[in-house]
Amino acid sequence: MRKRFEQQLEFGSQLITGVEIDKRSRDQLSQLLSGLQYIFKTEELNEKVFQLLESKVLSGKKMTGRRGMTLWEILVLGSIRQNLNIDYDRLHHISNFDMAVRGIMGVHNLTSDWEKKKYYPLQTIKDNVVLLDEETMDKISAVVVEAGHKLKKNENRIGKDSEINLELKTDSYAVETTIHFPTDIWILWDSIRKSLDVISLLKKEVEVEDWRKVQVWFDKSKKGYNRVANIHRKKGKNYKERLERATKDYLRISKEVSKRVAITMVKLEAVGSKKALILLIELKRYHDYLLKLSDQVERRILKGEKIPHSEKIFSIFEDHTEWLAKGKIGRPVELGHNVQITTDQYHFIVDHKVMVKEVDKETTIELGKRLEAKFKEGYKLLSISFDRGFYSKLGYDFLKEQFDFVVMPKPGKKSVKQELLESEEYFVEKRKKHSAVESNINELEHCGANKVPDKGLHGFKRYVGWSVLSYNLKRLGKIVMEQELLSTVQYLNAA
Repeated sequence: MRKRFEQQLEFGSQLITGVEIDKRSRDQLSQLLSGLQYIFKTEELNEKVFQLLESKVLSGKKMTGRRGMTLWEILVLGSIRQNLNIDYDRLHHISNFDMAVRGIMGVHNLTSDWEKKKYYPLQTIKDNVVLLDEETMDKISAVVVEAGHKLKKNENRIGKDSEINLELKTDSYAVETTIHFPTDIWILWDSIRKSLDVISLLKKEVEVEDWRKVQVWFDKSKKGYNRVANIHRKKGKNYKERLERATKDYLRISKEVSKRVAITMVKLEAVGSKKALILLIELKRYHDYLLKLSDQVERRILKGEKIPHSEKIFSIFEDHTEWLAKGKIGRPVELGHNVQITTDQYHFIVDHKVMVKEVDKETTIELGKRLEAKFKEGYKLLSISFDRGFYSKLGYDFLKEQFDFVVMPKPGKKSVKQELLESEEYFVEKRKKHSAVESNINELEHCGANKVPDKGLHGFKRYVGWSVLSYNLKRLGKIVMEQELLSTVQYLNAA
């Protein structure tokens, strides 16, 4: 039975609230641990966060069985992974040997021998960190942001019942998926080799005819791909003629493999083995890619056609990947998804969205609805700023009803009315301050949201959600550390 949190109160054990964190440290891990410690020891926040974790991880499950990793340990380890932008191997080392981290997780014992200390296997960490989804982390992040706002409210001596004026900034940036640069001849090779890999696995489950020499077809296909790729890369004399001949050989091999795979799929459809049927579904997926890419390579190289962008495939493994051309110097093209973030004057990320096949100007109305729902009570939506890419008349009019000031510069030639609007004092001031969102984006990228190693669109969104939560926890911890350090200094001065 999985629990919220469990700590053995033995002689010499250290409570989470008693873990010492250097208040003068500028290290991002210290700030994150300080934020997590504040969440744990603040009763109201503790209850809200654990309720959200329980609703996701324990919902619909029996309260019996083996003890899993506690909900608190999942939250701590997942946040650290993003905070330091590390892989699971590094996280495995930190979880077992970093005293401060183990103290915050409640498993560090000051006097016990090593044999009594809790050990986290690598696979256990991998299996538990992925249990949360983007929606759950977005809700936890909202709790963290609210806690940070309350601390800032007390710091600025704002009345308890007074509203917080939110000054928001919105921008988007590209987050990459982990794939190689897509060329159709390379992705065709991926389709062939994965089809052959599945055939090899099927041979272990059932008897597969006509595939006694899978490795021979693997070697033929690889040789055909290498020949086309080398000619394409080196160019040289009679480049087009040599490329066409090599491509015809490559396509002949791919079509023969495709034909054999199709025959195999028909024969195996009647097989009752569950594992064989699962592998057959995978084989069909790769076979479909094989057919499509063979057709595209033939049309592009042999027939001289230009393949429409809507038909192109950028990865058979991460098929949700988009081709992003943001026009940035040194990075003309990025492969992944645009992520929209909205930050406030305290540098918390109050809203984020993974944009799938959307452009900036299409998202402003939905953004306004989300912000209105999140900040119904205790807040006043004072201002929001964008860059030119977000401009739309409908979006501007919608946001104008919610915010006192909307800074949304219009691209291209402007009317006299628009020129007067953009020259007003508040507009110029907010537009200058808008660039602060770029530093927030840079900080978020250092929290892992620059290139996503997790698989699938669900994994992509989950990874970005973890990054946003880690970012906000670190921001909360920084405020806590600053206020505690200031209180200590004031106390010493008074003494």
